[in-house]
Amino acid sequence: MPSNKSVSDAPITQFINCSILRDHELQREDLWVRQGKILNPEKLFFDEKASADVQVDCKGRIIAPGFIDTQINGEKYGILKNSEYLPFFFFFLGGFGVDFSQATDDTDGGISLVARHLLSHGVTSFCPTLVTSPSSVYHKVLPQISARDGGPEGAGVLGIHLEGPYISREKKGAHPEHCLRSFSDKGFSELLSTYGTLEGVRIVTLAPEMERSAEVIRELVQRGICVSLGHSVANLSQAEEAVHHGASFITHLFNAMLPFHHRDPGIVGLLTSDRIPAGRTVYYGMIADGIHTNPAALRIAHRAHPKGLVLVTDAITAMGLGPGKHTLGQQEILIHGLNAYVAGTNTLAGSIATLDMCVRHFREATGCTIEEALEAASLHPAQTLGLQQRKGTLNCGADADFVLLDDNLTVKATCIAGEVVWEPSAVS
Repeated sequence: MPSNKSVSDAPITQFINCSILRDHELQREDLWVRQGKILNPEKLFFDEKASADVQVDCKGRIIAPGFIDTQINGEKYGILKNSEYLPFFFFFLGGFGVDFSQATDDTDGGISLVARHLLSHGVTSFCPTLVTSPSSVYHKVLPQISARDGGPEGAGVLGIHLEGPYISREKKGAHPEHCLRSFSDKGFSELLSTYGTLEGVRIVTLAPEMERSAEVIRELVQRGICVSLGHSVANLSQAEEAVHHGASFITHLFNAMLPFHHRDPGIVGLLTSDRIPAGRTVYYGMIADGIHTNPAALRIAHRAHPKGLVLVTDAITAMGLGPGKHTLGQQEILIHGLNAYVAGTNTLAGSIATLDMCVRHFREATGCTIEEALEAASLHPAQTLGLQQRKGTLNCGADADFVLLDDNLTVKATCIAGEVVWEPSAVS
């Protein structure tokens, strides 16, 4: 029989002795949670006259919204051989790899493994990302991926990020050239035929200079899909036109696009363009791993358009292993030190960074505030996906997905729906 227990009867948890990130600043307040949602304590006290059933002492730590990674290609689970390589993902599962762009019969199982281990880096939600692949891969893999809530079993899946194959050959980066496609004379129907389905797709990265891209952008946006501009040789005018058609994101700014030029700044110019429609914000991803983007470039982007900056990892399956050859979709990847290259080239192929490491590096490189660094990994990606009412925030009524950090922004615990889903075996 259904329970007659009302919401007001459900247990209330009060997180005390903490600083919470709310309204763009750290505030010395308690955080109240019930049934996976953040409560308004004033209504709780005055309307319900209720108090906490459980108190959790946070030991002076920061509570920030859970991190959201909108671009992650997979992970490699291997034994960490040198503890100095802290940017690596290191999971003691004996060399098990997960590459979302590989057509397997257990894509869901691979995503579950990645989701579970993202918790240790403060990630509570993510978008599994597929790089440019043959149509047969999309047809097999996409139906196996569906959005899901996070919990003790792992971070939540917000939807799929399809990076390609409708991108520029000149700026293909690590994407296999033989799999690249154009919209030809079919436009949106060509895209549907290639992917097979758009069910569960949250982001599509494409090059806006391609013929019939305007039609495709409009159709995708009408379906609630975020269109991101990337792997492109578009000039600023073409990028601005794409934004007018509904594009709202830039895939890994500075990487795989025309470099900034003072007479035509290209896609980078969107950060300060005066042709962005009123009330619209263009968000942009940045890989703050110390490899993909020079600290000076991070500072330029942040100072030009701080409210649009979204930290992403662009993580690949080679994480956690030492030098050698691995895979990214259809490509062979060579790891050398902290760099991942397409084998036989000097082309960077994703990162081996974790999102919490990117937060720390971003703060150090730019001199931004703690609040800005944390919001770049939480609020801004949620806004990019239109989820800011329930994700990326600690406002009352939002999902109680959050991370506890020390003053150095080291993750000390990860919570989803108000429950601790990860913490180190020995909390200091």
